[in-house]
Amino acid sequence: MNPERFKAEVLPLRERLFHIAWNMLEEKQDAEDAVQEALLKLWHIRDSLERYDNVAAFATTMTKNLCIDRLRIRDREEPLADELYRQAGTEDPYLQLERKNTDLILREIIGKLPPLQQAIIKMKDMEEYEVEEIAEITGTQPEAVRMNLSRARKKVREDYIRLTQ
Repeated sequence: MNPERFKAEVLPLRERLFHIAWNMLEEKQDAEDAVQEALLKLWHIRDSLERYDNVAAFATTMTKNLCIDRLRIRDREEPLADELYRQAGTEDPYLQLERKNTDLILREIIGKLPPLQQAIIKMKDMEEYEVEEIAEITGTQPEAVRMNLSRARKKVREDYIRLTQ
């Protein structure tokens, strides 16, 4: 693919790729970095892009995979449902400590899930995306999203019960 065709076909995808990355990573700077990395990789392989039927789908998949890699190595410290706890208005120190411990346990359990299941459970249960939206973002079928979500929830539930008993 020559540079002019690359500019015409791939660079207009930047906005779409950014929205996908932002939805997955939740941070503008991380999303911009992921898109930039994807575009750079596409530029380096531009001569072999001709063999793909749909360059936009390939670029989307590449961006999604880069985001999953970033989620895998990211270690956040923010509580899972911090906003809900603030809305509840409880100031009991015992409940705050219990909530913090629960958050740490759940975060550790979710962190041990496969990357796709981590991304799906996060998007569905924390960000409240619909199954169809998750399927589009991850490049999978809605049935696969439901199956992965079910398996992830089951694993989290089993591990949580095992660790807290």
